[in-house]
Amino acid sequence: MRKLLVVFLTLLLVLAVFGVKKIVFWTAPNPLQEEFWKPLVEQWNKEHPDVQIEWSVIPAAGSSEEAILTAIAAGRGPDISTNIFSGFAAQLAEMGAIVPLDKEFGNEFWALIHARNMDNVIKGWVLNGHYYVFPIYSNPMLFWWRKDLLKKYGYDKPPRTYSEIYELAKKVTVPKEKYAVRVVAGRNWWDRWFDFIMYYYAASEGKPYITGGKAVFNNEYGKKVAEYIYTMFKNGWAALDYGKDPFEKGTLLGSVMGPWHFNYTKEHYPEVYKNILIAPPPVPDGYPKDKPVYTFADTKGLVMFSTCKYKKEAWEFIKWVFFNPQNDARWIEITKMPPARGDITINPIFKKFVESDPYFAETASYVAYAVPPALITTTIDVQNAMTNYLIEPLMYQKTTPDKALEKAVKEINKILK
Repeated sequence: MRKLLVVFLTLLLVLAVFGVKKIVFWTAPNPLQEEFWKPLVEQWNKEHPDVQIEWSVIPAAGSSEEAILTAIAAGRGPDISTNIFSGFAAQLAEMGAIVPLDKEFGNEFWALIHARNMDNVIKGWVLNGHYYVFPIYSNPMLFWWRKDLLKKYGYDKPPRTYSEIYELAKKVTVPKEKYAVRVVAGRNWWDRWFDFIMYYYAASEGKPYITGGKAVFNNEYGKKVAEYIYTMFKNGWAALDYGKDPFEKGTLLGSVMGPWHFNYTKEHYPEVYKNILIAPPPVPDGYPKDKPVYTFADTKGLVMFSTCKYKKEAWEFIKWVFFNPQNDARWIEITKMPPARGDITINPIFKKFVESDPYFAETASYVAYAVPPALITTTIDVQNAMTNYLIEPLMYQKTTPDKALEKAVKEINKILK
């Protein structure tokens, strides 16, 4: 009898071990995001012994995208992953690698969207009539201005229009030493999010630069933006390299920044941190003062891979995290980035952040006017072409703004075919 009991208990133990459902979960290789996820995963695993989350950051590689694609090809990809931007999501969806969440989970997906007041936020993520990504955060890209330095030049508020930028640049510019504002973010493909695309959204009230499978920015808005970039470089009011921490060191009076940079500035440049003014991107002359200014949304989200063996259980974990607004409060506290929800400035749970941190409050107020990039599978190629045929010719005065726009749109439409 005792022997049978031992055998029975051993069998139960074996069943328990082999009955555990494991879900592989990858998140961004970012220390602050790791700080957010670690205790959540530990709590879930403690409360759900039958469904265990195997959590790790996305493996080191040239990029998160490269690491994920390599893992998929090797058959060692995750079940769910964060850090997915819209263009990569489109690529994964085209491959059939990720699940359309609205189709797979139906009303449960929409219940989560409604509970988080994400109905407007989610609109920018539709792909072929479905939603493959659950947005986690939305960083409106805004300009930081040095209040103390502006004051020296007689300004009590940041310049708003291109003409006002020109006026400030004339007063401030000392070649290789001091400039009014950062105009071009860099030469990398992703830098186009933080210059031309951002300026285009601001000039056009958030209209798409690619729609119906075609680039459409060779229009009145694109021309004004191209002319702005061209004028700044033609007059020597802009450069490409400003050195390390140019905003903090006073080389620049204004620069586009993301909210993730607040912690860095506060820690390393506390006096500068006290003198930050936040404003939307500059707009063309004549842009109505009573209209909101749109900007680019540095936004990433979570996807579920088609190879996920336990989709229902993985979705339960997602709901467990994101139905609880206290988790969003922790996210804000740790990362300083606005979660992708539409009620940040009105939800009592976030009241302490809005009231105690004016920088966060100002940033969060633009979430509704922050537009994701185009959902296309050729993001990298398209934005490299934007660099080669538009940004660099404007910077180096190789052609006119009109011709640069025409050439860029023509070359990008070849890629989009």
